[in-house]
Amino acid sequence: MKRLALHWQILAALVLATLTGVMFRYLVGPELGEEGFAARAIETSKFIGDLFMQGLKMIIVPLIVTSVISGIASLQGVKGFGRLGGKTFAFYACSSLVAVVTGLLLVNLIQPGMVDGQPNEVIRAAFDEKAAEASDADREKVAAANEKEPKDFLDTIKMMVPPNVFKAATDNGQMLGVIVFSLLFAIAITRLPADEMKTLREFFQAGNDVMITVTRWIMAVSPIGVYALMFPVIYENGPQIFVEMGSYFGTVIAALAFHFCITLPLVLKFVAKVNPLDHLRAMRDALLLAFSTASSSGTLPVTMRCIQDNAGVSKRTASFTLPLGATVNMDGTALYECVAVVFVAQVMGVHMGFGEQFVVVTAALLTSIGVAGVPSASLVAILLILKNSNVPNAEIAVVALLSVDRILDMLRTAVNVFGDSCAAVTIAKSEGEELFGESAA
Repeated sequence: MKRLALHWQILAALVLATLTGVMFRYLVGPELGEEGFAARAIETSKFIGDLFMQGLKMIIVPLIVTSVISGIASLQGVKGFGRLGGKTFAFYACSSLVAVVTGLLLVNLIQPGMVDGQPNEVIRAAFDEKAAEASDADREKVAAANEKEPKDFLDTIKMMVPPNVFKAATDNGQMLGVIVFSLLFAIAITRLPADEMKTLREFFQAGNDVMITVTRWIMAVSPIGVYALMFPVIYENGPQIFVEMGSYFGTVIAALAFHFCITLPLVLKFVAKVNPLDHLRAMRDALLLAFSTASSSGTLPVTMRCIQDNAGVSKRTASFTLPLGATVNMDGTALYECVAVVFVAQVMGVHMGFGEQFVVVTAALLTSIGVAGVPSASLVAILLILKNSNVPNAEIAVVALLSVDRILDMLRTAVNVFGDSCAAVTIAKSEGEELFGESAA
């Protein structure tokens, strides 16, 4: 009997988790409440979900190191690296800028924080209510984010040259220093004598093959992990999460959908000259995992497997563009930050002219680069931008947004991953690579 494809297994896990979460939320009686069966089920589910996420995160650093070094070491020295790097950074810069402008245009057009040209008092009251109901964990997140100062923008540059590369590998998911070290190490390999260069290149190539095997093992249990991650989310938030602050949700989702369904497919069609539907089919495992985990870094091993095995992108291109993209290219995050900041300003009655919104765009682009690829990591960036824009009660607004953030976090992570994969395909095509079985045509 033919085994069900992995993407169908993950999709079934998402549906089952949603149904189970709703059933537990509304059908389980009070006698099974906080100290009963429901609480134990949620606790067990969170444990399994955390275990699955830790498994994915466990392989991120060795996968990045082995894939970047083996991929770049196969290039023709610094010249090959420079060409590939220039294309990659140009794509990511343009893609993020388009995403942010899309969000800015829609939030100004829809004006989700206003009613008849005036601040929405109902949403402002909801901010106060949600802030009062926020969990201690959410309050601690906002308190920690509030300690950040504007000078932290410069931390992105500092992260590129970490004093301790091993500490950088475990520092809040920030992989930029690890990537830079791996690039330097790989370029240095190309300067060695032929025999030594071959030995090291084969060593890291073998290490990368091992990490791909481990990735497949972890993905074999991904439906269980996806279910365990989603069940508590649906139970704790309920389906009304899609209704609360509906105009805000609608604006963010519309902007993300435009970038995901129109902007990036147009790039694939007319720049990369590949069928967007073929690419979407190739990336479905990674996109479903990105949605359910809300972690672009955690999804990286699967993204790399999909882009190489299904799309046909070479290892040298994928190993450079995707780890870098998971760190610096956050289309969905930058777009979301822009919409969230302008939305809060509208609710609080703060008028933002062209100049102020240009500052928001610039800040969203810069902060999205340094944001860790983990759930709700953009919290720090949003609060920092709000404070710099002199929006009152920024902490209360961020607590309110955080309480309904999970679904939007999942959606923007999928956009982040899709943007990275589109970059890999576009750059691979520009390098003359044959994709999606073109050589067989």
